[in-house]
Amino acid sequence: MKDPEIVEMEAKNLAGISIHTSLADDKTELLWKRFMNRKKDIANPASNDLYSVQVYDEGFIKGHFNSQSIFEKWAAIEVNNLSALPEGLKSLGLSGGLYAVFTHQGTAQQFAETANFIFAKWIPSSQYTLDDRPHFEVLGNDYLGPDNPDSKEKIWIPIKKK
Repeated sequence: MKDPEIVEMEAKNLAGISIHTSLADDKTELLWKRFMNRKKDIANPASNDLYSVQVYDEGFIKGHFNSQSIFEKWAAIEVNNLSALPEGLKSLGLSGGLYAVFTHQGTAQQFAETANFIFAKWIPSSQYTLDDRPHFEVLGNDYLGPDNPDSKEKIWIPIKKK
């Protein structure tokens, strides 16, 4: 796995749906099925990229996170404005800031290996620490589905200088 690109991201507005879930009781597949049925209702997308967003509490940053920990998971797309949000969809503002952007190639099952590299190897040895902002993945044109070994997604990890 390669070191990330360090990016200063501007704020973004997302539209989508969210659920509260845990790694042990993962509802990601259900969330995405619900969202994909509603995606066509969003009138002003900024792009075709899909955003998978995780909003953790401060326990995640302090290392108090395990498979039972509840967090908020979003399926969303970036929008140009939030004025025409269809009923049943919600908005999520991503504040700007510094992010480490990694590329995961492989299946969803292999994602744990990438996460281990990021959180157990790269962050501890880098000049950065986690910042308390949402984590997200961007599923763009190179994303070929969760079971395709050639699938690529960008992993955005919020960071700040140690």
